[in-house]
Amino acid sequence: MNFNHTEERQMLADMAERFVRENLSIDDRHKAASRDDGFSRERFAEMAELGLVGALFSEEAGGFGGTGFDIAVVFEALGKGLVTEPFLPSLLAGTALAKAGRTDDVEAIASGEALYAFAHGEPSSRYTLEHVSTTAKKAGDGYTLGGNKAVVLGGTTADHLVVSARTSGSVDDADGISLFLVDAKSDGVHIRGYSTIDGYPAAEIALKDAAAELIGDEGLAIETIRAVNSTGALAVSAEALGAIEVCIYMTMDYLKTRTQFGRPIGTFQALQHRMVDMMGEREQIRSAVINAAGHLLGDQRDWHVSAAKNLIGRSGRMIAEESIQMHGGIAMTWEYAVAHYAKRVIMIDHLFGDVDHHLEQIIKLGRAA
Repeated sequence: MNFNHTEERQMLADMAERFVRENLSIDDRHKAASRDDGFSRERFAEMAELGLVGALFSEEAGGFGGTGFDIAVVFEALGKGLVTEPFLPSLLAGTALAKAGRTDDVEAIASGEALYAFAHGEPSSRYTLEHVSTTAKKAGDGYTLGGNKAVVLGGTTADHLVVSARTSGSVDDADGISLFLVDAKSDGVHIRGYSTIDGYPAAEIALKDAAAELIGDEGLAIETIRAVNSTGALAVSAEALGAIEVCIYMTMDYLKTRTQFGRPIGTFQALQHRMVDMMGEREQIRSAVINAAGHLLGDQRDWHVSAAKNLIGRSGRMIAEESIQMHGGIAMTWEYAVAHYAKRVIMIDHLFGDVDHHLEQIIKLGRAA
């Protein structure tokens, strides 16, 4: 089996990695974290101009990529630079809009002209996609929304929100959930922004009689939401792979330069064995990401994405923790990069379902099959 990229996709990977390598450093990461919006709008516009956002969507939707491998290539490069620009919120909202045929909105996302965020999770929903208590009511030709959304990635700076709300059914019913487009600056939308523990911008959003426009068919949004969740899980899995690569290379370099008892600590057999274990786990993660990317548009999408996410949650934590331990005390300083990469890898486990959640999904899907 040939796992090499096509020529066009390899060019995309090389361009993305070169831009990240030449334009982002740990100092840039610290500067971004100190900004009110958590990222550089100028840098995001430049990356959009290069086509890195458009690569996340198909030509029919308004982009020029859109396959699982296109998404994985972009997000692996982003992981290597701990990029906080709103690629993930753009992907989530854009995927939902593409499913509804909103080409103009997707083109606006791909060009970087407008920022969109996907507001689905709620304070009590955890990873249950069907749990939606936000309600939508008819109001003339449109709707008004009422409820609360939690940990909305990119919600602080979004121009528009793609919001899930219930038009019928009880709180945990799969049927009766719809998607709506909301102007983030409109009356009835109250946004409280903050940084997540790994320095990425997010928001809590309260909706009170907020005007909204229906996206897609009323009451039938659950399959779109599942597709958005799986796409997001693949993206952060690839991002974790990129961050893990950096953790491993930084650790290898440190073992070669740090001396103890008159020689580099990388010559000690115990540390060599631990390094080999980390690299072995890295290869398993890469294979899992490739497998999930290849099945993103297939019938077995959820099973393969859950398998990848479960593995990355377990092996990613192991690599992150080993990287810090083999560096010693220097790895815990704010100025040194490896701790920031390790933190991001560990926090990715909690996005779109953690280890335990995806193990349960694998068992559930296996029984159903």
